[in-house]
Amino acid sequence: MDFIRLHTNLAYYLFDRPDDDDAASDFFDVARLKEAMAKALVAFYPLAGHLSVDGSGRVQIDCNGEGALFVVARSGNTLDEIKELKPSLELRRLLVPRIDEPPSVILAVTFFVCGGVALGTALHHVSIDARSALHFFQTWSALCRDGDRATVELPCHDRTLLRARSPPAIQPDALLTFYPKVALSDPSGPTANEVFTISRDQAAALRRLCGGASTFCAVSALLWQCTCVARRLPLDSKALLAFPANVRRRVKPPLPDRYFGNALLRVGVAAAARDIASEPLGSVAGRIRAAIGRMDDDEMVRSAIDYHHETAEMDRQPGKGILPETELHVISWLGMPLSDADFGWGKPRVVSRAESNRGGFLHLMSNGAADGGVRVLMQARPSNLPVRPWLMCMEAANIKELERLLHEALARC
Repeated sequence: MDFIRLHTNLAYYLFDRPDDDDAASDFFDVARLKEAMAKALVAFYPLAGHLSVDGSGRVQIDCNGEGALFVVARSGNTLDEIKELKPSLELRRLLVPRIDEPPSVILAVTFFVCGGVALGTALHHVSIDARSALHFFQTWSALCRDGDRATVELPCHDRTLLRARSPPAIQPDALLTFYPKVALSDPSGPTANEVFTISRDQAAALRRLCGGASTFCAVSALLWQCTCVARRLPLDSKALLAFPANVRRRVKPPLPDRYFGNALLRVGVAAAARDIASEPLGSVAGRIRAAIGRMDDDEMVRSAIDYHHETAEMDRQPGKGILPETELHVISWLGMPLSDADFGWGKPRVVSRAESNRGGFLHLMSNGAADGGVRVLMQARPSNLPVRPWLMCMEAANIKELERLLHEALARC
C-alpha cells in the first residue's frame, strides 16, 4: 500500500530568522528540536508508531515505538520565494518528503539560504485530526521553547470512547446526514489551485446576510452557491456539500477536552442545484446550519460511527483525483490557533497546506499568515484588515468564473 498518499494533513510553517544575535545563534537547533520531540512523543506515543493494515484491510497504528520520521534538509530558495508558491506537488516536494516507510508522522526541517526555516508536516487521519495535531505541535513547541518549565496538557488516548457498538445499530436516516463516501475519478481536464481572501468586514456582512450564521456556514453557503453557478450544473441535478465535523462535544457523554485521535464525521447537505443557485444566501446557510444541528442527536452520531466501522470508510483517505462537479467538500481550520507554534524563535510567518491535489475540495483557514496576511491575494484588501483565506482546488475551466462570481458577491456585502 502507498502509505504516503494517506498522509492527508500536509501542512507547513515558515519561520523568519530572529534579528537578535543570541536568539539567532541556535535558530532551529536540530538537537534541541529532537530532544523536545522525543519528550513529546512519550505523551503522544501513537505518533511514535507505524501504520499497518489489519486482516480486514483497515489501516491501523502499530505502537512499536520506532519513532516519527525527522528529516533535515537545505534549500537554495528563500522564504519569499516559497511563500509565493501555491499549494502544489512542487511545494510538497520541497517541504514534505515522500517516502516508502509508513510512520504515523513525518516532519521535515528545511533551512533556506536567507536564514529562514520551513517545518513541513505530514500526518495520517487514522492517527489524529487537525485539533489533535494542533495539540501535539503546541506541546512539542512548548517543550522546545521552555524546556522543563513547559506546561504540558496530557492527551487522552481512550479510543473506546468512539468505539462502534456491538452489534451495530445503523439507522438509514443517519446516512442522509453523515455522508459516507468520497468517490474520486480521473479529471477530464486540468485542475487549478487558487487562494481567495475575504476581509473581516466582509465576513461580518456575510454573517448578517445569513441571519447571524457562523462564519463557516456563511462562507460555505457563498462558496456552494457560486460553485453551482460557475459549474453550470443542470438545474435538476443534486448538488452536494460535505464537510468533516467535530463530534467531541456532540456525543454523550462529551469526549474529554484533550481527546487524542480522529473525532471527525463527514456531514452532507444535498439539494437541487436550481435551489442552491437561486435561493437567498441566508436560506443556503440555513441548510448547512440545519445539518450541523442534526449532529446533536447522539443516536445519529453513534449510528454513523457504526456504519463507518462496518465499511472501514474512515480509514480510506482519497488520493489524487477529482470529485463529480455536483460535489463540493469544505475542510475548515477556522478558529484554530495554527500560528501558536513558537519553538523559541518566534511565531511562524505563514501556516498553510503544502499540497491540494483533489479537485472539488475547499480549505478554510483563519489568517493563513501569522501577521494576518496571506501568500496569494486574488483581490485587494486594506492593509490594516485581517483576512480569512480559503484554498480552492477545482476544474481549471470553471475556477475563473468562480472567482468572478465571488468578487461580485463580496462587492455587494
